[in-house]
Amino acid sequence: MAEPAPPRPEGEQLPAAEEFGGSVQVRCVDAGSCNGCEIEIACAFNPVYDAERYGARLLASPRHADVALVTGPVTRNMAEPLRRTVAAMPEPRLVVAVGDCAINCGEFAGGYDVEDAVSDVVPVDLAVPGCPPRPDEIISALRRVTGR
Repeated sequence: MAEPAPPRPEGEQLPAAEEFGGSVQVRCVDAGSCNGCEIEIACAFNPVYDAERYGARLLASPRHADVALVTGPVTRNMAEPLRRTVAAMPEPRLVVAVGDCAINCGEFAGGYDVEDAVSDVVPVDLAVPGCPPRPDEIISALRRVTGR
């Protein structure tokens, strides 16, 4: 017997979701995190949570990416590479701030090498709160992007 489909994600579908046609290519960018969010992102794409079944696929090049998942507070050394990565992405593109540190610098606020939150460096379209956010919360955000 087939497993029932999970419920639709909470929140409105993002306007760009229709343009993506239910499938997005995802580039992850660590802008200075502790790697907690990266572990949860990896879990979101493992066989247990399987984010790919909702149309999200990880890739290495920003030139082919539709979505950037950005983690951590933006450090001084990562501010310009983050700007360049987002600029290299084709339009339409979305930036998702993953984790409290990406949203408001979290535990790293006021650190000597912290530039700012992700939204102060590049425009952010969606935020996933948590320290770190659970894989199902990351998938829920991606489902809002894909519309699936």
